[in-house]
Formats: sequence, C-alpha cells, structure tokens
Amino acid sequence: MTNSRPYTSHKNLDKIKKIVAIGGGHGLGRVMSALSFMEERLTAIVATTDNGGSTGRIRREQGGIAWGDLRNCLNQIITEPSTASALFEYRFSGSGELAGHNLGNLMLKALENMHIRPTDAVNLIRDLLRVKSFIIPMSEHSVHLAATLPSGNGIVGEVDIDNLAELPKSVFLVPLVKATPEAITALQQAEIILFGPGSFFTSILPPILLPEIAETLKQSVAKKIFIDNLGVEHSPAAELSLSARVDWINRTVGKDIIDGAIVQHDTVEKIFTDRINVIARRLNDDNINYRHDRTLLCKAIDDLLETL
Repeated sequence: MTNSRPYTSHKNLDKIKKIVAIGGGHGLGRVMSALSFMEERLTAIVATTDNGGSTGRIRREQGGIAWGDLRNCLNQIITEPSTASALFEYRFSGSGELAGHNLGNLMLKALENMHIRPTDAVNLIRDLLRVKSFIIPMSEHSVHLAATLPSGNGIVGEVDIDNLAELPKSVFLVPLVKATPEAITALQQAEIILFGPGSFFTSILPPILLPEIAETLKQSVAKKIFIDNLGVEHSPAAELSLSARVDWINRTVGKDIIDGAIVQHDTVEKIFTDRINVIARRLNDDNINYRHDRTLLCKAIDDLLETL
C-alpha cells in the first residue's frame, strides 16, 4: 500500500482547465493516478509501440496496436477498486497458452477485432471502470519503434532497443502512421503538457515521433514539464544526462519546448537549472523507492506551476 500523505490543496492545478500527460507504462499511470482528482480535465496520450510481454505475444499472433500501456493507465487511475477493475487486471498463471496474458489486454484486443475504434474501445472500458479522465492511444494504427545504431545498422522493436548496449543514433517509427485525432485536439486545448516519467526511448519519445504530434507541440503555447525518473533506467537511456534527455525531446519536436522539470533532489545539474525552472526534492514512495509518491508528485507539479 502506498504511503498516504494528506495534501488537498492544488491552488495552481485547480485553475487549469486542460492538462495532458504523454508517456507509457507505469510512469504515466502514476502521473494519472496522482492527478486523478482533475477528472475530465486530465488526458493521457499513451505510447502504443510495446512489443514485449502479453502485449507483444498478442501483437505477434493477432497484429494491431499495443494495448498494455493503455490498460496500465486505466487500472492505475481507478480511485475505487472493484470486481470489474480486478477482472480487468487479472493475469493468467500456469503453463498453457493463456499463461502470462493479462485479461484486460485480451478484452481490448477483442474489441479491436470487432472493428471498434481503439479510442472507442478504451472509452467503453473507461465507462466500465468509472474512469473520468481521458486515455487516448497515440495512434490507432499498428506501429513499432525502430532505431539506427552508430554502426549504421537498424533494429525494430522496443524490447531490442531497451536491451541495446549503446545509445542509438536515432529512433523512429515504422511505419509512419497518423496520430489519433483526439490526441491532437487534447494537445491543442492543453494549458499544461507533461512528459514522463518512464522509459525515455520506449515510453516518452514514441508519441512525439509522430509528425502531427510534434508539430502540435511546436505550435502549442502550453507550459511543458519534464518529469524525471527516480531510478536508473535499465536501457541505453541510462547514459543520458537530464539535460541530454530534455535536448533530445526538443530536437525531436524541432524547437526548445520544455519550460520546467521535476527531479529527485540529488539529480540537478547546474547547467540545466540555468536554462529552465526546476523543482528538485524527495519524490519517492516510501514502500517502492523507484516509484513516485502520488501526493509528493502532485504537490511538485502544483508548486512548479507557480514559477512558470
């Protein structure tokens, strides 16, 4: 159980009409959970390039988008656990064909196979789980993450990219697909846009590799905040400094867009704090050190808004 800290004042967040968080996996789910009180004012744009675990098996056998990160965000934002939420997160055990599969992934894939738009499928599950915030796939088309290596060779797939022994020269999407229209609309309406926390190459970058999303970010007047990880990544991104990651986002978009950052108290770089506003403080959960405490993260976001 996450350590609970009483914090009910959100004087800056309460003024925000629309906030968008970009990423994937557990990190984005944590942000959505921390900001769940914003309800319909909160939107997640979720990476759909995963090719590992239950999601990867489904994609290899059935094709389609990656559902795992979408499912994770839906489950983490639930404020009142129910039988429906437990069913959605149920994972099969044993050694048969279903072993390791998450029922939520299978439910979402079934809806996709029934020719229901992925965004509409997520909305059906949102209604079932009584989730008020919006969860939008970055694209409704099957897409994979790829990378060019310093040698000039290329690889395809998030799992292989995370397992690289060296930094990729570049990352890109194959094929280059269209962004989900609702994602573009959400970004256009946003007053605040959050990036991370999460795996840098495989959760944060994929959505902004879509040209429509990059262009919308370039034109957006929203304040943009990078939320750093608490633990060291088990991927080539571990070699990147905080400022290097922010620079990579800026280069991908084609403009310096990051206005602020939220980092663990011992990770601030002086050169970085000269460029953008930074809040550096203890943020980790008491029980799981590499995860953000929801209350501390919420307060950090609220406090940073005061300075932007």
